[in-house]
Amino acid sequence: MVLAYSGGLDTSVAIGWIAEETGAEVVAVAVDVGQGGEDLDTIRKRAIDCGAVEAVVADARDEFATEYCLPALQANALYMDRYPLVSAISRPVIVKHLVEAAKYHGATTVSHGCTGKGNDQVRFEVGIGALAPDLKCVAPVRDFAWTREKAISWANDRNLPIDVSKKSPYSIDQNVWGRAVETGFLEDIWNAPIEDVYDYTANPAEPRDADEVVITFDKGVPVAIDGETVTVLQAIQELNRRAGAQGVGRLDIVEDRLVGIKSREVYEAPGALALITAHQELENVTVERDLARFKRTVEQRWGELVYDGLWFSPLKDALDTFIAETQQYVSGDIRMTLHGGRAVVSGRRSDVSLYDFNLATYDEGDEFDQSLAKGFIQLWGLPSKIAARRAQR
Repeated sequence: MVLAYSGGLDTSVAIGWIAEETGAEVVAVAVDVGQGGEDLDTIRKRAIDCGAVEAVVADARDEFATEYCLPALQANALYMDRYPLVSAISRPVIVKHLVEAAKYHGATTVSHGCTGKGNDQVRFEVGIGALAPDLKCVAPVRDFAWTREKAISWANDRNLPIDVSKKSPYSIDQNVWGRAVETGFLEDIWNAPIEDVYDYTANPAEPRDADEVVITFDKGVPVAIDGETVTVLQAIQELNRRAGAQGVGRLDIVEDRLVGIKSREVYEAPGALALITAHQELENVTVERDLARFKRTVEQRWGELVYDGLWFSPLKDALDTFIAETQQYVSGDIRMTLHGGRAVVSGRRSDVSLYDFNLATYDEGDEFDQSLAKGFIQLWGLPSKIAARRAQR
């Protein structure tokens, strides 16, 4: 059995518990998507010490940034118009590595630590089913009512090498694209978040000097910051640092979960939201009007599919092709001011811009033929006028 392994209490206990209950050998798989914390070697050793027959650790940070965060950026993906899919886009890359490990080691089953109330159980199991339909899935916390108290008792009884004394008041999931916080006092939606909740962002109310940044895109890909060449991962990391220092990227929303309930979530995504803001503005300059209008419809559906765990679905694949085509001319520079929790665009330039100064200006040199406007308006409004006359009759 292959286990999605985080190095924490629940999945460490799951190694031995699964082995005892099912007789299966457990291969632990840990994937680094930029969540920080312990290094992979430490996590690998803990998995072995807890009884895994093998532990696979994968540094997937660049893969995650290029193959998962970048498509989300090019789709301007914001679930419910606000949430940049922090957790949702990390699950498919983890699924990919779980399936690869299962095939390599000849596993028949994949296990994960999700509960029965969240979205992640769907993302894991639907993704696994799409990549490897013959694999079975087991979720001990969901399927066997595995509680934290049981996990602590199990770990203490067997002297597992894991600290069970500390418990965060929050449930936290994080990666390079952002950070998600829930549970605890946040479950009362009247309670405001306190500063203790945040880690990726500084308090936006504290006085500080503004930070101006220029982001360069080439065909929808961020390739430079302030003239310095960057990879996609480096672009996200740098804007996490700079936008986060200005308090940019805090979200407090009640969102619609796939399982049918509403859930209060607090997010931090400074790099993601700064990049999406810049990318949207560059598209305003470089993407033709009707294409841009239709793309906004595609963006919403793309975000819903990814949120709902359908990354590996035929419709998502088809929409990916459309979005990739729209990025052909999304090249240029966006200047932004980061300050007071906001990322505000202050300048745009592009060699392939559709903005024509001589057509847009009201000053001397105007090349727009205003004499054409009267006839255009008459023809454009003709259907409405005919319908209005009928209504009057």
